[in-house]
Amino acid sequence: MSVSATWAGLRALHHRINADLERALQRRFHFGMSEFTALRALADAPDGELRMQELTEAVGLNQSSVSRLVARLEQSGLTGREVCETDRRGVYSRITPAGRDVHATAAPFYEETLTAIFAEVAEDPDLGPLLTTFRA
Repeated sequence: MSVSATWAGLRALHHRINADLERALQRRFHFGMSEFTALRALADAPDGELRMQELTEAVGLNQSSVSRLVARLEQSGLTGREVCETDRRGVYSRITPAGRDVHATAAPFYEETLTAIFAEVAEDPDLGPLLTTFRA
């Protein structure tokens, strides 16, 4: 298999898994992968907070998209925004107790769903062998 064919296969594998996870999270929690990734990063962070730049890196979106994402999470009561007391330019996003509760429920669902998606993809004649190789 050529390098470009391998890359195309990896992109297709990623898209399939990500799209299935996105749909499952939307149906169950009314938010998608980006919101889940942000909640997970905040839940795992010391003191439950990250600078916006750190959250941007964790989520893998641009700064503008993360600002909109954080605004949605704030409107849902899952996070809050705070200005750094020592550097007024620094803005933090902090997970709320409600955000921790949602994350605690969403994390096992995410793992179970991902396991099911992997099992389904393993049966796909095109993507299954690539997933098996990647997991090895």
